[in-house]
Parts: sequence; C-alpha cells; structure tokens
Amino acid sequence: MSRRTSILVVEDEEIIRTTLGEFLAGEGFDVHTVSGVSAAIGKVREQDFDIAICDVQLPDGDGIELLRRLLQYNTSTMVLVITAYATVENAVDAFKAGAFDFIVKPVIFEELRTKLKRLLDYRQLHMENQAMRRELERRPDFDQIVGSSRPLQELMETIRKIAVTNSNVLLVGETGTGKELFARAIHAAGPRSAGKFLAVNCGTRPVELLESQLFGATAGMAQGVSSSLPGIFRHAGDGTVFLDEVALLPLGTQSELLRAIEYQEIMPVGGSETVRVNARIIASTTRDLIREVAEGRFQEDLFYRLDGVKIRIPPLRERLDDIPELVEFFVSKYARAMGRRVTGATGETVRLLMSAQWKGNVRQLDNAIERAVMMCEGTHIEPGDLPPELLGLGPTLPDTDDLRSAIRHYEKLHISRVLRQWPDKREAARRLKLGLSSLYRKIEDLGIEL
Repeated sequence: MSRRTSILVVEDEEIIRTTLGEFLAGEGFDVHTVSGVSAAIGKVREQDFDIAICDVQLPDGDGIELLRRLLQYNTSTMVLVITAYATVENAVDAFKAGAFDFIVKPVIFEELRTKLKRLLDYRQLHMENQAMRRELERRPDFDQIVGSSRPLQELMETIRKIAVTNSNVLLVGETGTGKELFARAIHAAGPRSAGKFLAVNCGTRPVELLESQLFGATAGMAQGVSSSLPGIFRHAGDGTVFLDEVALLPLGTQSELLRAIEYQEIMPVGGSETVRVNARIIASTTRDLIREVAEGRFQEDLFYRLDGVKIRIPPLRERLDDIPELVEFFVSKYARAMGRRVTGATGETVRLLMSAQWKGNVRQLDNAIERAVMMCEGTHIEPGDLPPELLGLGPTLPDTDDLRSAIRHYEKLHISRVLRQWPDKREAARRLKLGLSSLYRKIEDLGIEL
C-alpha cells in the first residue's frame, strides 16, 4: 500500500483550519493541523511533510519566515501560502521565500483542489527527474574496485554483508588505499543507495567552517557564510555522509558528531534549536584511534560508537596480485581521457611495479600510470616512462621467462614482506599457510635476512 501524501495546515482561524482539515482528509490526504509557528516547527521536527499550507498572518510569527524555516527542515516540502490580500508584494515575497503558489481567502475548495493537483503533478515530475539524474550520475562503484586477489575478495565479501544494513561503518587503512571508493561501494550496495553520498574532509580549517559544513549555520555565524546553510548532514537526508580522516576532528566537533550518532540530531552553528537528521555515517582514518583516545585527542564514547563495525582496507603491498589488473584499468582510463594509443605495459614494467614498495598505495600507482601514459611514445609503457622516484624502490623481479626463477624471486619477496609485518614466526607461518619447519627451511633456502 502506497503512503498517503501528508499535508501540514498552519492556520490560526479555527473555522478555516477545521474546514480545510476536513476537506483535505476527504480528498484522501494525511492531514495535520496547527494554529501557529511554534506548533508547526514542533510538527516538522517530528516528521516530514510533502505539502504545507500556511497562513501569512499568524499570532506568534510571520508566515513567510515560517515558510523559510519549513524548507530548512525539509527542502522537498512544497508550500502553498494563504493570504487575505492578493497583492503583488505578497506574491513576490512568497515566491522569493520558496512558495509554490498562494491561495486567497476565503478559500475556494475547487481552486484549492486544482492548485494541489498541479502541485502534485509538478512534484512527481520533479522527483522523477531527480531520480533519473541520480541514475545517470551514479557510478557503478563496485566496478571501480579492481582486482581479484584473495585479500580483496575477502574484503569485498565483508563489504557486501555490511552494506545491506544501516549500521555506521569505520574504514581504517593507510593513505591512498581507496577508503572513499570502498565507502561509495558500501553506499551503492546498501538500502540508502537512492539517496545522496556526501563526503567531507574532517581536517578542514578553520573549525567554524568545518562545523558549518557538517551541521549547517545561520547567516553570518561562520566565517565565509553570508546566508543560512543546511549543512551536509541535513543535505544528505536519508543518504550517506562520509567523514574522511575522522581522527582530525577537534574535540568540540567530536561532541557534536556523537550527538548526531546517538540522538540523530544536530545543532546548526549559531542556531538555538536542534534539527533531526537520518544519514548513515561512514568514517575513515589512517590513525590508530585507540592511541588517539589514550593520548586524549579522541573521545572514548565516540570511538566505541564508530568502532562497532570496522573494516580494514589492505595496503597495496598486501595485494600485489592485483597490480596487473590495476595497471590495465588505469592505462585504459588515462589513454581514453588523453586520446593516446597506449594499450598496456610491458612485462618488465609490470614486474617492476610489482616489486615496488608503494608507500602511497593505489593512489600512488594511479598517479604513476597517469604520468606514464603521458610519457609513453609507443603502445606499451616502458620502465623509462614511469616516474623516476619509482625506479629502484625495491628489487625488480628477474627479467626472464624462466618460471622457476621468477617464482623463487617472488616467493622471497612475499615471505620477506609477511615476516616484516608479522615477526612472530608461528603467526607468519599460519598466514603463509606453511608449517613452521617449512617456513624455516624456506628462510634458509631463499637467503632471507631477518
């Protein structure tokens, strides 16, 4: 059963308010009636309305100002203004404030029915256009995640399980691992995929600007803000807010974020009333939040709120098997964008890329291939086309067709990396899926220095 269109009637004259309510209910609408500004604000804080019908003259405030406040709470609400005097000035003021149309007292129900039909037709068309635009602009985010290595497959399986819930998520990983890309994938595969995905960097300075971006601000209350701002949390609606580098949030801002998570409400900068929000939160960090809590830079309560569903994004050095596919993806992307006839990379180039340290992870590889496509004079990227600082980052794989030699060299690189990450031999052997004695034999046979 489809949801009935909801209408809020704000009218101080009881007989008009009652007859309007009865007429609209008889037309099949879900109607709520109030007599003034404060009661109307209370209603819109409790629920969203599709349509609001507001009198201009109200006992506790101005109807035009109420119209502006209603649209701050819900930008999709369509407003009809009731006025006793149909002047050009009234009409201009109403339209400037965001009204769809106005009605002159005494209200003629047939005229109201016609205006409501036109409003609903416009609203339906507007919603369809918005949906089509979102569909056209939406990227197939899972298709942007390239690779088939076991670490990536395990990560994607975890993401698919978590994405279908409404839980807030914390993504942890080094710089350049693609945390925002995985956040978009979670959003796209989740129940809020039709909504917006809005990202903000938590390291934004000054703090007033960051808080106005997050929570909104009244005019003149934040640096660079000359008019009221809704803020990302409200603008996202039922969508997703991505907080990049959440560990950089100032402690005061952390308290406001904690309120948004615990109570689903925020306080705009310079505001005096809280606003309800319903966005899903996905946060990311490159820092050890436990250490940040211990050193007093991150609130413990907020840490536990975010840490409930935590996903670790592996660095590129843990998914080296994905490098050939990533190279192919980036070459295709930049060759198409630049109009170049580059179709791939030589075997020597790929071996060099697979032996690099990749401190900047996938982002560094992305930048390296972009530069290489620009420098390439043939159809395949050569080692000399790569950034100079990349050359020599690690021992290159042997330029040979001898499979045994190549496997032996790669085996040494791989075991050395695991041992650096997991110095405990038993744990390293478990992760390598080797017996402890077999690991010791390989260390000796391959000449691995511990």
